[in-house]
Amino acid sequence: MGLTSFVKASESDGVLTLTISRPEKKNALTGEMYTALADELERAEREPGIKVVLIQGDGDSFTAGNDLDEFRAQAIEPESEGSEESPAFRFTEVIAGATKPLVAAVQGNAVGVGATMLLHCDLIYLAENARLITPFVNLALVPEAASSYLLPARLGYVQAYAMFALGEPLNAAMAVSRGLANEVVPIAELRSRASAAAVKLAKRPVGALAKTKSLMREHSRMTAQMSEEAKIFKERLVTAEAREAFAAFAERRAPDFSKV
Repeated sequence: MGLTSFVKASESDGVLTLTISRPEKKNALTGEMYTALADELERAEREPGIKVVLIQGDGDSFTAGNDLDEFRAQAIEPESEGSEESPAFRFTEVIAGATKPLVAAVQGNAVGVGATMLLHCDLIYLAENARLITPFVNLALVPEAASSYLLPARLGYVQAYAMFALGEPLNAAMAVSRGLANEVVPIAELRSRASAAAVKLAKRPVGALAKTKSLMREHSRMTAQMSEEAKIFKERLVTAEAREAFAAFAERRAPDFSKV
C-alpha cells in the first residue's frame, strides 16, 4: 500500500485510520510520508468498504509540517519540491479532492501543512494543548494547500494575515470559537472522540455525504489556488531569503534578512 514505517494504516467499521508516526521528529513529513498518505487517500476513494478517513499523529505533536532538512536541501539544490510534481503538492491535491469524509484528531502543534490540511477535513477534534501554526513567511515561503484562499474565508483577512505573516499560533479554544474545529477535548479522550465521530459518519448514506461535501466546497477554485501557490512556493524556495531562513534554522539562530 506504499506505507512507510512513519505512516500507519488500519481499518475498522468502515473507517480507514492514518497515523503519522515519527514522534522523535515531531511527525515532520518527508516526501516518502506524503506519498504514503496520498496513496492511502486515493485508495480510500477507490474502495467502497472505506467510508471515512481519520487522520491522527503519534507522540506530542500532530505534525511539525514539512521536514525542514528536505526544504533546506531543495533550497541548495533545487529540483521539484514545491512544484506540482512534488509529493507535498500531490498530497495537498489529493486531500483537497477527497469526496469521502475526513476526520482529524489533533494534539500539540499542527504546523504548516499540519494546519493547512485541516482546512480540507470535515470534522476536527482538538486536544486542549493543540496549536495551529502557519509560519510560512518566517521561512521566506508562501502558504499552500489553498490556505491563502480558505483561511481568510474562515477567519477574515486580518486574522489570517496575522497567522501567515507573523506566524501567530491559534490555540485550541480560539480555533473552535473561530470555526476551524468542532470541539476541544481532554487529550486522553481525543482519539476515542474522533473515532466515534468517524464511525458515526460511516453509518450515514455515502452518496448523500459526498454530494453534501461537494456542494459545500469550491473544488475548482481550490485547485486553481493550489496551482498558483505551488508555482510561487517553488520560486520562493530557491531565493536568498529562503536559504537564510533554512540556514538559521539549522544553526539554531535568528535569521537576518537585512543582508539578502
